Amino acid sequence: MIYRNLEECVIDLEKNGHLIRIHEEVDPHLEMAAIHMKVFEAGGPALLYEKVKGSKFRAISNLFGTVERSKFIFRDTWESVQDVIALRNDPMKAMKNPLKHVGAGWAAKNALPLKKSGGLPASMHEISIAELPLIKHWQEDGGAFVTLPQVYSEDPDQPGIMNSNLGMYRIQLDGNDYVLNKEVGVHYQIHRGIGIHQDKANRQGAPLKVSIFIGGPPAHTLSAVMPLPEGMSELTFAGLLSGRRFRYSYIDGFCISHDADFVITGEIHPGETKPEGPFGDHLGYYSLTHPFPVMRVHKVYGRQNGIYPFTVVGRPPQEDTAFGALIHELTGSAIKQEIPGVKEVHAVDAAGVHPLLFAIGSERYTPYQTVKQPAEILTIANRILGTGQLSLAKFLFIAAEESRKLDTHHVEDFLGYILERIDLRRDIHFQTNTTIDTLDYSGTGLNTGSKVIFAAAGERKRELCKAVPDALINLNGFGKAALIMPGIVAIQGSGFKSYEEAQHELHSLCDAIAERGELPTCPMIILCDDSAFMSETTNNFLWAAFTRSNPSHDIYGINSSYAYKHWACDNVIIDARVKPHQAPPLIPDPAVEKGIERLFAKGASLGGIL
Repeated sequence: MIYRNLEECVIDLEKNGHLIRIHEEVDPHLEMAAIHMKVFEAGGPALLYEKVKGSKFRAISNLFGTVERSKFIFRDTWESVQDVIALRNDPMKAMKNPLKHVGAGWAAKNALPLKKSGGLPASMHEISIAELPLIKHWQEDGGAFVTLPQVYSEDPDQPGIMNSNLGMYRIQLDGNDYVLNKEVGVHYQIHRGIGIHQDKANRQGAPLKVSIFIGGPPAHTLSAVMPLPEGMSELTFAGLLSGRRFRYSYIDGFCISHDADFVITGEIHPGETKPEGPFGDHLGYYSLTHPFPVMRVHKVYGRQNGIYPFTVVGRPPQEDTAFGALIHELTGSAIKQEIPGVKEVHAVDAAGVHPLLFAIGSERYTPYQTVKQPAEILTIANRILGTGQLSLAKFLFIAAEESRKLDTHHVEDFLGYILERIDLRRDIHFQTNTTIDTLDYSGTGLNTGSKVIFAAAGERKRELCKAVPDALINLNGFGKAALIMPGIVAIQGSGFKSYEEAQHELHSLCDAIAERGELPTCPMIILCDDSAFMSETTNNFLWAAFTRSNPSHDIYGINSSYAYKHWACDNVIIDARVKPHQAPPLIPDPAVEKGIERLFAKGASLGGIL
């Protein structure tokens, strides 16, 4: 099915049972987001909100809520896109079997953007930002945000569509100090293409022209978040996945997508910022208010019957979880080409994606030796932490696949494999005072924190405990020990007050455990505020342990020591208590939750889908 616009996708999804229309009026202030999250959690359909309070435009959410629905949307182009990406990763495939890949070449040719003559499409007209559905997602959000934007910019040194960047950077439409209809906030993180463009524009002393596309064929939205192979344009990918060339023109020097439902154009001037945020983000916490570029709005355009797409982010899993799975299926093999020896890299969604990576590599440096230790996988680990957005990770667990097949998505088995083999006095490696995710507040400042690599290779060194060891029971000031998984135990302590006090507490804890003798079966201990919550589910452990800790500041060790600047220990303790400087978690508003029950009652639009 080739969609010319979002409306055609809506009709197709509804016809095939993948979409429900909400006929009742809904409030963009918290209510629409709450509806979306409840339906997503139930594995429900895409939602078309036909009456948005305060706006004449409809809205849609949960479009990509399941991988199955996304594949249905792209059912006629999925295989050809996979083929094209595979060929870019391994061009020899086409040389070995050219007839098999003729279709991929044809698909790639038809994906080139198409410049249209004239200016604005006939179906579009000029509107204001105030006419859009101004959707506020969480109580403490600074205002309304665009959560599925396609933010377009061009290289100031090499202008033109083929030297452009299309990224998904959240856009704040109102609130804070923004002048409604005249200014919006553009929040982009480090390692983003728009940052390179703005830097070049700043060097020229010129404003950066930016176009924000909203809606259009679903392929255009997905293209804005794709980590594409080097040299493949997001707009080319949009045409490839949609099966239809991206159509555009220029008005007043701004690129206009002829396929989008809405377009906001404007300029980011050198040195101009305004407070942006807070915003309930995908780590499960608010990202707080910080200065980010402000865009002076030039013009805003909307389709006559435009549909405004949005999503809601929060503690995983959310709709962006399905996004991530879709992206991995399309481009997962690319990392193998980029980093020799790597077999798999998994950005763990339950931990907020960027804080935690699992990886599998090879150990081929010394095949003539019977006793193996991490060598090649350390090279691979450093390559991973120096590659694109993977470089934002804090924790990297990497294993050499040797005696049996490993799968990073089987969390307990994968961590168990590493903990059985890791030499805690040799195989833990830190990077301090470095960059982390902008949205992660566990570090020492915005974008600033540390990283740690846990590497394992060779034969099994220990059995892992399957119950809480006696040495971790009835510790003075630390109690309620609970098994998280084999080899990992949670213990509960008093609330975190300061790092100075934490060092005293943790050193005392380490000494108290050490006095009870060796503890080889429990290589990892998690200090937390609530051991019952931490140990209740694997996802609770992954989320709380790795979003609430900064490796350099929060990792301690029993019998720890330094030798030539290398840190070593017998057992690792991670202090995963909530810290005062960390951002608050996202908590649904009970009154809003109660209010949306009317939509799920018998006879209402969403009755019976939960």
